[in-house]
Amino acid sequence: MTQPVVETNFPELNLLKRGKVRDIYDLGDCLLLVASDRISAFDVIMPDPIPDKGKVLNQISLYWFDVMSDLVENHIISGDVDDFPEVCMPYKAILKDRSMLVKKCEPLSIECVVRGYISGSGWKSYKESSSICGIKLPEGMKESDKLPEPIFTPSTKEEVGLHDINIDFQEAAKRIGEKHADQVKELSIEIYKKGVELADKKGIIIADTKFEFGIFEDNIILIDEVLTPDSSRFWPKDTYISGGPQKSFDKQYLRDYLLSLDWDKKHPGPPLPVEVIKNTRKKYLEALNLITGK
Repeated sequence: MTQPVVETNFPELNLLKRGKVRDIYDLGDCLLLVASDRISAFDVIMPDPIPDKGKVLNQISLYWFDVMSDLVENHIISGDVDDFPEVCMPYKAILKDRSMLVKKCEPLSIECVVRGYISGSGWKSYKESSSICGIKLPEGMKESDKLPEPIFTPSTKEEVGLHDINIDFQEAAKRIGEKHADQVKELSIEIYKKGVELADKKGIIIADTKFEFGIFEDNIILIDEVLTPDSSRFWPKDTYISGGPQKSFDKQYLRDYLLSLDWDKKHPGPPLPVEVIKNTRKKYLEALNLITGK
């Protein structure tokens, strides 16, 4: 028996933007971020959601925002629905655990990707040029090898349905300015390293991740989501062996299933079997439990 899927449409609230996973509502002096149960792969939203996924992403992000608050300010006002404005109260039961009230800021126009291991598009790039985003790497590396040091490999931030494109640091600096590019590079690697150290104690390897930053009152702040199974590759430490793909607590399981199909990675996505939905949900819940203890 599958879990019920929660509908996260709130017609009485002012919908500002609908992303692949999160919906943003404008509440006047602040924003409401709602994590839906939608799941995307290869930048395509799947027709079938994953029950409880939005709650998992939201709770993991709130945990990491708190943990990283000594390194960088973030956009969180509150993750407790009881603190939300009165206009949200009719939807209190749905919003509980899957939403956060955040500051309005100016998002930077790049994704800040940090890689500590060689996988995914990074592995593909390395096989072609022995480099990722213009960063030369040692010869003879294997898939899933740990890199000598974490590297900052930014990408563009494309609209829903389009693929983000890996760019080098110089292009990132052109897009957001050299000062901001230097700042987010340093912050991204610092946050990643702290996350890796804490996750290692919980039996998780964070192979790579992406962060988003914004400008609030002339300061860089951390926004969106942090070190979740949607924005990161989480590998079980006890089964890690370099030289090929890894088991994971993230949506790589779903990607692997989709790669086994005759699908062109374009909209619409294929329907997901019940078994794939259940297993994907299980992996997200495992990640929540391991990281936060919830």
